[in-house]
Amino acid sequence: MKKKNNNLNNDITHTVCGEFFPETYPAFRSKKWSRGMEDPLDTEMRLFCSCTRWAFNRLQEDKSREELKKEGQQVFGLNVRYCDDAILKGRAIIESQKELLKMETEETKTKLTRAKKKLSWAEKTLDKSVEKNDSEKIKKLKHTVHGRKARVKKLSDKLYELKVHQDNDTIPIVVFGGHSLWKKVCKGRVSIEEWRKARQDRLYSRGDKTKGGNPNIKISEYNGEFFLSVTISHLSEQKGMDKKDRPIMTRAPHVEGRLWLPDKYRSKVYQLLSSGAPYTVELIKSKDDRYRVHISFDLTPPDLITNPDYGYLGMDTNPDGAALANVRYDGQPEPWAKDFNVPYPKALHKFDGEFQITVHPNGFLYIKIPELAYSRGFRRTYLVGVLAKIVVDIAKALGKPIALEKLDFGKDRLDTNKKFNRMAANFPFKKMVEAVIRRAFKEGVGVKQVWAAHTSTIGYWKYMEKYGITVHHAAALVIARRALNYKERITKELKQKIQVFKEKLNQKVNSLPGEGKGMTRKVKQMFKRLDGKILTMNGLTRFKQESFYSVWHDLKILALSSR
Repeated sequence: MKKKNNNLNNDITHTVCGEFFPETYPAFRSKKWSRGMEDPLDTEMRLFCSCTRWAFNRLQEDKSREELKKEGQQVFGLNVRYCDDAILKGRAIIESQKELLKMETEETKTKLTRAKKKLSWAEKTLDKSVEKNDSEKIKKLKHTVHGRKARVKKLSDKLYELKVHQDNDTIPIVVFGGHSLWKKVCKGRVSIEEWRKARQDRLYSRGDKTKGGNPNIKISEYNGEFFLSVTISHLSEQKGMDKKDRPIMTRAPHVEGRLWLPDKYRSKVYQLLSSGAPYTVELIKSKDDRYRVHISFDLTPPDLITNPDYGYLGMDTNPDGAALANVRYDGQPEPWAKDFNVPYPKALHKFDGEFQITVHPNGFLYIKIPELAYSRGFRRTYLVGVLAKIVVDIAKALGKPIALEKLDFGKDRLDTNKKFNRMAANFPFKKMVEAVIRRAFKEGVGVKQVWAAHTSTIGYWKYMEKYGITVHHAAALVIARRALNYKERITKELKQKIQVFKEKLNQKVNSLPGEGKGMTRKVKQMFKRLDGKILTMNGLTRFKQESFYSVWHDLKILALSSR
C-alpha cells in the first residue's frame, strides 16, 4: 500500500555543536556524593546518568513521575529539574524501544518467510541431485540446507522472543553504555572502566521559557564571547522544609567556563539569547576528556520563497550523487537560463574529479560526488551536506520547490540478497533526503515527497530517448511530474516502441534459440499480460497506475530482460 506523507511541523529543531572549557569550579567537594579525586562536574554527570537508569527501571514498574521526582532527589542528591529531566530521558528510551519492537517483529516475520522459502528451494534441489546421484552437488547442497535450517531456527526463536515481549508489554534488555561496547568488555577487548565511563558521560537539561532559557545549564554572552554555567545541584544543602513538606535547599554552586561555537552559528545563538527563547543543552564528555555541548532550539522557518505554480525541481537520488530536472508547470522540461550557474562549493576542488557537474541545456543536470559511494562517517555526512546546499541553492535561484522521491529500504530484504545488501548499506539515501529537507526548510524552499514506484521505468520508456538524457534524469522528470499531479499515460509512441521490441525478439528467436534468448515462454506471457493491461491503463486512477503490478512492472522486467 502507498504510505501517506507525514505532516511536517511548522517549527523545526536546530542543534548547534560546541565545546565547553571549564575554568571555575566550586571550592569544596561533597563527602557523600563524590568519589576520590572526581571533580564536581563529573560527579553531577555520574549522578544524572545513574538517575536516568534508575528512573528507566522504576518506570517499568508503573511508578508515577511525581513519586520518582521526590524519591530521586533523596537517592541521588539532584535538584528537581535534573531529576525530572532524567525521568523523561528514561521514558523516552522505553517509548522508542516499544516502537522498535513493533518494527523488529514485522521485519523478523518477513525474514523468516523468505528464509523458509530459500530452505524449501534448497531441499527440492537436493532431492533432484539425489535422484541424479550427483555426489559433488549433494555434498554442497547438504551444507546449504544445514545452514538454512539453522537460519530458520534462529529467526523462529527471535520472533518467539519478540512476541513474548509484545504480549507481556515489556521490552528487550537495554544495555546502558552500548551493547557492542559491553560485548567487547565480555571478550576482554575493552576494560570495564571504559564501559563505566560510557555510562556516566552526559548531563541533560531542558529549556524553560518562564526561566529565560535554561535554568540548570545557562549560556551567556559578553563582549562577543560565549560562556557556559552548569549548576552543580548535589552540592546544595537542605536548610528546612516549606508548607507543602518540600525541602528548602541552599543556592547551588556552578561550574563556569568558555563556550566555543562555530563562527557560522554564533549569530543564531546570540539571537536566541536575546529573544529569551528556551533551549535544551546536553553536555557530553568524550573519551579524550573533552566536553562537547549540543544546544537544541526550535526555529520557525522563513516564509516560502518558492511557488509550485512555476513548476518543480525534480531530484533523483543515486549512490554517487543526484540528477536534477527543471520542470515547468505544464510538466515539460524547462531549459536553463543563459545566466544560470551552478553554485560550486569552495572546499571540494582538491583533485580532479572530486566534484563533477554535467549540465544539459534542455533543463537537466547531474551532480556527481564519487566519494559518496565509499567514504566513511563524518566525510560522507559533510559531502551530503554540500550536495544538499547546492540543490537548495539551485531551487532558490529558480524559485521552484523541490520534488523528492520517498523510498523505504527496510530490513525485510536483508540476509537474502548480498548484492542488494551491499548497495543499500552504502547508499546514504535517507541522509541525502533529510539533509535536503532540513536545508530547504531553513532557506524557505518548499519540498514535496512523492511515491517513488516505477519512476525509473517510466523515465526509461517514455522520456530517455525523447530528450536524449540518462535514465536518472528521466526519473527526476517523472518525480517532478508526479509532484505536479500528472498521470503517466500510455501514448501511441510507447505502444509502437513495445511493438518494435516484440518484433525484434521474434526475429532473434530463429537466430539465437535457447532459454533466456529471444521470445522465451516467460516473455510471451508478459506480452499477453501487457496486451490486456495497456487497453485499460489510461482509464485507471493514478493510485492504480502506480501500483506494484501495473503495466510499468511488466515493462521493467521487459527492459531488464533486454540487457
